[in-house]
Amino acid sequence: MRRLIMLPFVVLLAFASPAHAQSETDRLREALRSATAQTRSLEDQRTQLQAKVAEADRLRQSMQQQIDALRTQLKDVETAHRTAVETFNQRLEERNETLERWKAAYAEAADVARSKDGERAKFESESKAFRASTKACEARNEALAKLGRELLQAYDDVHFGDVIAAREPVLGLRRVDVQNMLQDYRSKIREQKIKP
Repeated sequence: MRRLIMLPFVVLLAFASPAHAQSETDRLREALRSATAQTRSLEDQRTQLQAKVAEADRLRQSMQQQIDALRTQLKDVETAHRTAVETFNQRLEERNETLERWKAAYAEAADVARSKDGERAKFESESKAFRASTKACEARNEALAKLGRELLQAYDDVHFGDVIAAREPVLGLRRVDVQNMLQDYRSKIREQKIKP
């Protein structure tokens, strides 16, 4: 570029001095050719550099578009990641809440099972006691039934003469035997009474 600016000065100098005519003219022509060749060469270089700058600009724009697309994609990925993390955390929280409810329900069921097991053991012991009591009552009922049969048999065996002998007012021996027999039956009945 600098040479292009100096070229007019060189040409002026060449025309300013008429004394050096021919050799100076040749020299100037040669300088002009050289300057023209340099100018063309510089123009070619400038064209090449402009093409490289244009290619670099196109490449820069292409890269900028790729960067913008990647930034958009990165924002989308970040949004999707944030959404996925929030969804996961929400699911995890829901799972924890469900787990806590299940734990509470399990603890409650375990408490109910323990209380029911305690009641079952209590009822079993009461059932055993009732069975033993029932067996004792059945045995006593059998004894009472036997006593009842004996009383009925004794009543059946009473004859008219036994009734008169029992009411005999003078000695009352038979009456004493009847009263002793009644006393024995009362004692046997009392023994069969169930004590709560």
